[in-house]
Amino acid sequence: MGTLSSFLCYTLIVKNNKKEHTVHKEPSRYLEGFISISPKGFGTVRVKGQEETIEIDHGFLHTACQGDTVKILLHPKKIGASLTGEVGEILRRSKKGYAGVLEKENDTYFLIPSDLKMYADIVIPENKLAGAKIGQKIFVVITDWKDAKKAPIGKVEKVLGMPMEHNAEMEAIALEKGFSALFPTDVENEAKEIASKGITENDFKNRKDMRSVTTFTIDPVDAKDFDDAISFKKLPNGHFEIGIHIADVSHYLRLNTALDTEAQGRGTSVYLVDRTIPMLPEELSNGLCSLNEGVDRLTFSGIFEIDHNGDTYSEWFGETVINSNKRFTYENAQQILDDKNGTFYQELHTLNLIAKKLNRKRFDEGAIMLEQDEVKFKLDENGVPISVYTKARGDTNKLVEEFMLLANRRVAEYMSRKKKGIQGVFLYRIHDLPNKDKMGDLANFLKKLGYHLKLKDGIIPSEEINALIVKLEHNPLRDTVHTAIIRTMAKAIYSTKNIGHYGLGFKFYTHFTSPIRRYPDVIVHRLLKEFLADKMIPKEKWFEYEHMSQEASSQEKEAAEAERASIKYKQVEYMSKRVGQNYDGIITGVTEWGLYIEERETKCEGMVRMRDLKSDYYVFDKKFMSIKGQKTHKKYTLGDKVKFKVRAADMNKKTIDYELI
Repeated sequence: MGTLSSFLCYTLIVKNNKKEHTVHKEPSRYLEGFISISPKGFGTVRVKGQEETIEIDHGFLHTACQGDTVKILLHPKKIGASLTGEVGEILRRSKKGYAGVLEKENDTYFLIPSDLKMYADIVIPENKLAGAKIGQKIFVVITDWKDAKKAPIGKVEKVLGMPMEHNAEMEAIALEKGFSALFPTDVENEAKEIASKGITENDFKNRKDMRSVTTFTIDPVDAKDFDDAISFKKLPNGHFEIGIHIADVSHYLRLNTALDTEAQGRGTSVYLVDRTIPMLPEELSNGLCSLNEGVDRLTFSGIFEIDHNGDTYSEWFGETVINSNKRFTYENAQQILDDKNGTFYQELHTLNLIAKKLNRKRFDEGAIMLEQDEVKFKLDENGVPISVYTKARGDTNKLVEEFMLLANRRVAEYMSRKKKGIQGVFLYRIHDLPNKDKMGDLANFLKKLGYHLKLKDGIIPSEEINALIVKLEHNPLRDTVHTAIIRTMAKAIYSTKNIGHYGLGFKFYTHFTSPIRRYPDVIVHRLLKEFLADKMIPKEKWFEYEHMSQEASSQEKEAAEAERASIKYKQVEYMSKRVGQNYDGIITGVTEWGLYIEERETKCEGMVRMRDLKSDYYVFDKKFMSIKGQKTHKKYTLGDKVKFKVRAADMNKKTIDYELI
């Protein structure tokens, strides 16, 4: 039916003896969805598969907070008005607790949350302060909040330090998203016991021995866990045997152990600007599971016979043992390629040529260019950002990426092909088609910038999107357009029901290559191992895997938000030390309340507020994404290059104010 109106009562008019009778039927007035809270304390709920959102007045929130999964009761529909409702039940809390500053008033201790979308201060009984002092940054868990008319009650879970201290702020970001660097004692003990045993001769049984084949890892310079390696061997027929070897985490992570329960609860490692919060304790993530140079390691592998064109002739999946000959960084592997000389140059060169062919095939088959440069920071000893820069992706980054994509895709294809007719369960990585309304909005947005992309069945063809991104390679608008495209796309998630991966252009795709960092990869390893051993997952267990896929998708979202929050905080901190300094930038957004400007080098985005444009009275033109002065006729449009200076930076609100020069 398409809209939420279909859930509401409908009217049937029946003529009978010249009288009209109205029959009301209400299929359901209760709906489930995620709630978003505005800074003013009002809510909106989006229901999956529906375009209309339901507005929730502050008085009807009934303690629901940002991101909670809620069941709502729809209010009667009023003609011409927005849909409204009230929270009837909170099905799942998105946050375990809140960070903020401890305050005291009239003998009452309370937390002022840093999260501007948390509309209530949290009262903390004196015996639940855990030694916290007034003015300190703390993390608080709500223990009682059933009555919306009363303040929530909480307890101090951890004293983080003082506000604006680097470590306190980074830890606050992680804890608010549910991630802690500390592991429970029983989990640490399990990990230490496994690590102390190491690898024994018994572990080598029934494994393919790949230790004599040239093998290496290629990772970031600051990486500490290496969960993938590539082996290379030239075959007599001129083809190549290329092995994708992945840390065999599932060999150590056994079901129904404290270690496995903790890993499943975390779901993923988290990467903040200055630290990694691992999914597994260090003894495993950096030690026994990590494919370190010069040591035997247990792996789960996909081994492929491939020619120069990237065509695959055969494949094998199974348990292996490897010994990595070399630990490359992206940078030193790239240097060898550039110099055309060095350790394993010929192997790297051939792999790079094949990777380029695989990349070209992907885009010929419908993949979309969605990759963006990473924002990185150089921090001083106190965690203060000295410089901000974007890290471009070189050939070695893309080389590794293409072979990991190959392994992920071939595993998914293999499992889907083999389980036909036997109804097995598997975990896919899926990416739905974009919403057609959002695609229409994107087409209109691009049209305003002078780019006319045609819709086909409501969607801009991927080849047209890619052609535009290539065309904008050296255009200051590129990042703005790229961001707009990404925001139009659906989010990739995990599911036991396959619909393909739109962004990558694959009919079958999964996550197999990062089990040290992602729990879904551990699940995929287990399912593939079960299948290779001719074992089947009982049908009554399938729903558990779908539940795990939903939880993993949610945890991934929280981790991504934590990463973005840490980047934003450091960008604001960086600019807070540079108030009054001048920069070059590009207008990345135009609204009725002001201009968004992104600094060219650091990507620090700030706002020039309309009220601060005092030289003229500016009028917002939505159609052309611009503002125009009434007296001077000066015009500012999306994509314009401008000079500006930093006016102010608010560390609490995480906002930067700019001023045009």
